[in-house]
Amino acid sequence: MTLSRFVCTTIFSLLVMSSHVKAEEPLLAYVGTFSSPLTDVLPTQVDLPPGNGQGIHIFAVDRRTGAMAQVGEFRMGTSPSCLAINESGTRLYSANETDRADGTSEGTVSSFAIDRASGNLKLLNTVKSGGAGPTYVSIHPGGRYLLVANYFGGSVSVLPIANDGKLEPASDVKNDDGQIGPTTATHAPPGSFAISGHDRTHAHMIQADASGRFVFHVDLGLDKIYSWKFDDKEGRLSANNPPTISVPPGDGPRHFHFHPNGKWFYCIQEEGSTVTVYDYTQSTGQLSEKQTLSTLPASFAGSNFCSEILVSHDGKFVYAGNRLHDSVAIFSVKEDGTLNYQGEVWTQGNYPRSFTFDPTGNFLYCCNQRSDNVAVFKVDRSSGSLEFTGYFAPVGNPSHVVFLDLGT
Repeated sequence: MTLSRFVCTTIFSLLVMSSHVKAEEPLLAYVGTFSSPLTDVLPTQVDLPPGNGQGIHIFAVDRRTGAMAQVGEFRMGTSPSCLAINESGTRLYSANETDRADGTSEGTVSSFAIDRASGNLKLLNTVKSGGAGPTYVSIHPGGRYLLVANYFGGSVSVLPIANDGKLEPASDVKNDDGQIGPTTATHAPPGSFAISGHDRTHAHMIQADASGRFVFHVDLGLDKIYSWKFDDKEGRLSANNPPTISVPPGDGPRHFHFHPNGKWFYCIQEEGSTVTVYDYTQSTGQLSEKQTLSTLPASFAGSNFCSEILVSHDGKFVYAGNRLHDSVAIFSVKEDGTLNYQGEVWTQGNYPRSFTFDPTGNFLYCCNQRSDNVAVFKVDRSSGSLEFTGYFAPVGNPSHVVFLDLGT
């Protein structure tokens, strides 16, 4: 049986039992992984995995239960640790975190064509990422540029996307610069030794706001959020006013997420184990801090590294990942955008690197990096609580999940 026939047969068998979803509306999940030993190519870091993944793993998803069944993979030994799919669902992009271009320290990013009949991937091209260790990619809302954060290079870049989906050389590269923050976080829990990125500049995430007029990225080592104006015609970044926003020294901003209403911005700090809430002025791209609170229970002591932060589809809840504590903290969103800590749930594994909602927001998929699995949780849309479904997907060093609805 060909891979294409196997994918379609598996998708059909997973969905035919559903009472409310038609069999002709398959859902696929692509899981990015660490697929080569990072210590062989990049400086030693505290959380780097051995590289148990095979590249990009492809799963059919049962919309009714959330269960995943692997139907294929695209083998890559370069750790495609972050993925992005374009709006039309025809192209996928990967940040190849452990790759080195032309024998240099610079990493690479790859583009793929998606076969809409099967979900299979075809490599289109691979280009330089604009720095070492690309760890995050996102597509600008206009669809014409890929934004890249290079963790080990401490830089961000803009890569034009050609009409055929291929990536072109960077139209802009910005290198972070400034005073490195302290190795002890301001908000560290008692007894914490959570020191990960305060050795140099570390660009960890980059993304535009919904309008595409402004782009933000965080540098963990500098304890700063960068604010950029974006030139959609030239694919270039220019400093906004102010150009940066500081977080408490040593706390280490890692990821952020906009509220669906576009008025609030939530940033998670890796070493401080905190979430900071900002008011967002959409007309100027300015952030105004209004609240900081812990992602951990009040009684916690010891080391913890925060990871992912997501706002629920309806904007009622915020979810924050804790590594070592191995939990997802749940916050309710108040009328002014500030948060109220509701509690946390165990991730059913070790070291949750990231998590993603399915397209409906009814399931949350958690990448347990060191446990080599993706755990599936049912989301209670009224209370925000997470209930483990009992389903795991075996994946070596999973890092990131993105979904593709083949019925749209």
